[in-house]
Amino acid sequence: MKLSCISFLSKLLILQYLLLRCLSDQDFAFFYFIQQWPGSYCDTKHSCCYPKTGKPIADFTIYGLRPNYNDPSFPSNCDPHSVLDKSKISDLVKNLEKDWPSLSCPSSNVIRLWSHEWIQHGTCSESKLIQHNYFETALKLKKKLNLLQILKNAGIEPNDKFYNQYSFLDAIQEATGFLPGIECNRDSSHNSQLLKVYMCVDTSGSKFIECPGVPMGSCGAKVQFPKF
Repeated sequence: MKLSCISFLSKLLILQYLLLRCLSDQDFAFFYFIQQWPGSYCDTKHSCCYPKTGKPIADFTIYGLRPNYNDPSFPSNCDPHSVLDKSKISDLVKNLEKDWPSLSCPSSNVIRLWSHEWIQHGTCSESKLIQHNYFETALKLKKKLNLLQILKNAGIEPNDKFYNQYSFLDAIQEATGFLPGIECNRDSSHNSQLLKVYMCVDTSGSKFIECPGVPMGSCGAKVQFPKF
C-alpha cells in the first residue's frame, strides 16, 4: 500500500513538472531581441575586457534573445538541466564570437555568457527553438537588423555627440516599421548614453512585430552615442 502511494505521488510530481515545463515553454508571447552598444558598456564599467579574438569591431553586439509575456513579466530558467552543449553550436561559434561577444571583467568567458543566456532564457523557448536554432536565430536577427547602418543613414554616428533620444527611436522605426525600445546608461560624467536597443520578435523568431511594451526609461532628453 505504501509503495503504491509513493508511486502515485511520484507520478503526480512528474506530471506537475511536465505541466509547468509545458506552460513555461509555450505561454510566452514574443521575444525581445536586444542589441548593445559596446562603447557605452565600456564607459559604464569604466573598462571592459576584450575576448581572446581581440577588440570587437565598432558595431552593436547581441545582448540577448529573451522570451516575454504580454505583461511586463517573463519566464526564466525553465529547464536548468538543459545545459549548453558547445558541440551543438560548433558551426555557429565563429559568428557568435563576432556578434555575441563577452566584454565582462576580470576575464572574458564567452562560453559562460552563452550558457547563462541559454539556461536563463533560451530554455523557456525550447518548444519553438532548440539549442542550435536559438543561437542561429539570434545571429539571423542581428544580420537582418543592422542598427549601426540604420542610424548612420539617419545622420546619427558613434562620434561622442549628443542626439535627441527620439532621433534614435524615429530612425529605427522608419527603417523597420516598428517602434523600438532604448535603454541608456550614465558615464562617469553622468552623461546619458545609448546602451541597448530592444525590438520585438514573434514566437518563431522569424519576424519583427509591434511591441506590447518596450523599455523607455533611463534616457535623458539628450543621449550621447560614444565612440568605441
